[in-house]
Amino acid sequence: MDVRLTSEQRQLRDAAAKLADDLGPGSVADLDDDGRIARLEKNVAATGWRALRTDEASGVEVAIVAEEFARGLVDVAFLGPVLADDLSHRLGREVPPPASAPRSVDLTRSLMGVVESPEALAELSDEDAGRWYALALTATTADLVGAARGTLALATEYAKVREQYGAAIGSYQAVRHMLAEGLALIEGSISVLRHAAWAVDELPAVEAIEAARIAKIYSARAALTVCETSIQVHGGIGNTWDCLAHVYLRRVLSATELWPVKLEELTVGLS
Repeated sequence: MDVRLTSEQRQLRDAAAKLADDLGPGSVADLDDDGRIARLEKNVAATGWRALRTDEASGVEVAIVAEEFARGLVDVAFLGPVLADDLSHRLGREVPPPASAPRSVDLTRSLMGVVESPEALAELSDEDAGRWYALALTATTADLVGAARGTLALATEYAKVREQYGAAIGSYQAVRHMLAEGLALIEGSISVLRHAAWAVDELPAVEAIEAARIAKIYSARAALTVCETSIQVHGGIGNTWDCLAHVYLRRVLSATELWPVKLEELTVGLS
């Protein structure tokens, strides 16, 4: 397995990142900006990324977009449509995602169109159904990793400008250590995510599911820790409504509970 992204995949990552940076919410107030959401929806629809699997894109490429969208808190549907597209592609007929979103604490509505157990899944072979499930686990893992990256960047930028006792808090060793630990956790998450995303198409379904479960468990733990670190670095403001840190935390909690995984489901040890 070559973990390096191809030039095309790097271009896809950069394009998804730019869209998220340009039109994603920059504040909690932006979550209620209907004009911004409409522009975001129009741009996401124009990319065709919701039909990546029909266009023969790999699990790695789906994960790339999901990760960047979570980093930028993109608040229009992606996971639901892209999984419905994968199912449609395997069935050879359209399976439209539902328009409604399941109940969730996530304020970015990232679960719009997501169905954990679509009825049409029963029409697939065990191998195809397993690959769809592996992709679902991997896509939600990418959401976790992206949200962790986003909230760590938020905390890092805050640590550069917030001053206490005449110095930026980022200059203090305790704060720097917390941020460094968060970065290390994210790097580990990226590694297991890349393997799981590659496995979706390259390994037998049973092995792809195992890789995705490992990635989901590790990344969920890591992302929660990074979110808690971000809130702590922000201090008192981190516990207020206006700080985006809680929006990232809400997205992580929602992605964790979507296709949840327990340690007991693994056939390899993971402490």
